[in-house]
Parts: sequence; C-alpha cells; structure tokens
Amino acid sequence: MNLSNLTPAAGSTQTRKRIGRGTGSGLGGTSTRGHKGAKSRSGYSKKVGFEGGQMPIQRRLPKFGFKNINRVEYKAINIDTLEILAQSKNLTKIGIKELREGGFISRTALVKVLGKGVLTVKLDVEANGFSKSAEEAILAAGGTIVKL
Repeated sequence: MNLSNLTPAAGSTQTRKRIGRGTGSGLGGTSTRGHKGAKSRSGYSKKVGFEGGQMPIQRRLPKFGFKNINRVEYKAINIDTLEILAQSKNLTKIGIKELREGGFISRTALVKVLGKGVLTVKLDVEANGFSKSAEEAILAAGGTIVKL
C-alpha cells in the first residue's frame, strides 16, 4: 500500500448531482424543481408561518395572556422539610447556604418558607420570604426568623 493507491471505503462517497446541465444529463429542463410555482423560481424563500395562502395559525388565533415583568419567583420550602434537614445534620440555624448545600435550591433561587407540617425543633431560619403560618410555627417552637 502507498499513497498512490489509497481510496475511500466503498459507498462512503457519492458524486454530486450536476443539475441544469442540459437534457442529455437527465437533470436538465426543470432541474429537479418540478413545473412552475414559487418553489421553481430563483430567490424563493418561504416566510415563517406561511401556510400556502391559508390564513396562518398565528393570525387565526387571538392574542392571549399576560406576562408580568415584575413577578418574583420563590422556591417553596415547607417547615417539615426544614425539620428533616435540621435533624439529619444537627443544625439550629438554617439559611440559604444550608438549603443550597442540602440540594433543595439552586444557586440563584429565592426561598419562601411555607407552613406545611409541624415544627418541633427550635430553629433560627433565614429566608427571602415567610408565609404567616410558617412564621407563627417557627416562633411558637421558640425559633427566630430573618428576612433577607
């Protein structure tokens, strides 16, 4: 074997179709584009959403909904989750850092503590928001809350 007799593997290469090179080639005339119509013309490009002259879906359906640009999304954490975390890691203070390390929230998430469950451990909780029931439950258990 040497450089002069190297060839690609069988079937790995194909010759390109040379369209529009006369009728004798079998690919002349309409050059594989069919007869007439916009798709046979040069410079044709279909508009996004074009449905062949039918009224397009984005015009058939009405505008819908509203997106509030000032909305603040919170990740909800219940007090029963806080208790499980506190008991498993022997914590008395739970903040954003501890929740992040526990895998409960992402790096950028804001946290709101909700009141589902029962809190029996005294906890100092640090979060971005608290529901009234969560606030009452934490304070009733002898803990403190810190809003960030």
